Amino acid sequence: MASLKQRPNGSWRARYRDATGKEHARHFKLKRDAQRWLDEETAKLVTGSWTSPRDSKITVGEWCDRWLEGYSARPSTVAQARVHVKLIKEQFGSRQIQSIKPSDVKAWTRSLESTYAKSYVAALHARLGQILIDAVHDGIIARSPVSRRTSPGRGSQRPYVASTEQIWAIYDALPEHARGIVILGAFVGLRRNEIIALRVQDVDFMRGVVTPAIQYGGKPLKTDESRNPIPIPQEVALELNRMPAKYGSDTIVVNPWGRQMSPSMANALFSAACRTVKGLPEGFRIHDLRHYFASLLIAAGLDVKTVQARLRHTSAKTTLDTYGHLWPDRDESSRQAVSEAFADRLRTIAPVAAESRG
Repeated sequence: MASLKQRPNGSWRARYRDATGKEHARHFKLKRDAQRWLDEETAKLVTGSWTSPRDSKITVGEWCDRWLEGYSARPSTVAQARVHVKLIKEQFGSRQIQSIKPSDVKAWTRSLESTYAKSYVAALHARLGQILIDAVHDGIIARSPVSRRTSPGRGSQRPYVASTEQIWAIYDALPEHARGIVILGAFVGLRRNEIIALRVQDVDFMRGVVTPAIQYGGKPLKTDESRNPIPIPQEVALELNRMPAKYGSDTIVVNPWGRQMSPSMANALFSAACRTVKGLPEGFRIHDLRHYFASLLIAAGLDVKTVQARLRHTSAKTTLDTYGHLWPDRDESSRQAVSEAFADRLRTIAPVAAESRG
């Protein structure tokens, strides 16, 4: 519903109702200006690009706060989102959400690349896109300025893989009560919060099976696949039993007093140990022990589905995207396959060729 009417004072009043029935009106000195505005607003309603004039004043910071209030995910994921939102608000927080342009997004990601790794910049770009798409769905903005055209790219996905010598050097540099971090990370493939939460009851020492059940703080595991059992050799089982046997502890990894270790202590002890090991890159993490575990399995000739199962990835694609470059080069195998095809062909035509010559 829309109308245009001249007021007693000579001005023109244009008005229309939005999809909810709410009336919007403006006054103009000239009829043509009033008609132009009315045509533009009604066209937006018809095409679905209309946004509320009141919402147009919302800042990025205000919308981020509202978005976080309604964001539902695992606690660790929410915590990560809060970190991302903080950086987004530092750049765009005071600006009206409708003022953000694709060029602003590209300039922001370029500035971030001088401080953060490309993969993290890509994660921030994706988070901004997620937030602004939700703003589109709520009718705050007509379209998002974030797209593949503004994407910074993800950079290299190849992780650093420590050598066996480096892994054992980290093990030796750790205090005895914390050495299970290396065993569970590098030879079982657990994540940090799974390592420090792993309980004695989660390990079948006789059969040689580790079955993670919880993360640190009693939180659920990352995915359903994370519950998959992991077979371990007897040597690893004996090593994992050392601290429970010594302290009578409930967990495999313990602090100096025989109780469950905190993530901050695990990080501090591991970082200190890594600083003593030659050749490790700065910032080598507990999680990077999983990369060694994957490389160990691949070097042993295990196929991608088996490696996926041991790493407890949701899909083989994740395994291949991260570790595909570690599988052996198949150049000679492919050459041999083609060579055999040609040999079959030559064996087939040889008698014919001989007969024609005769």
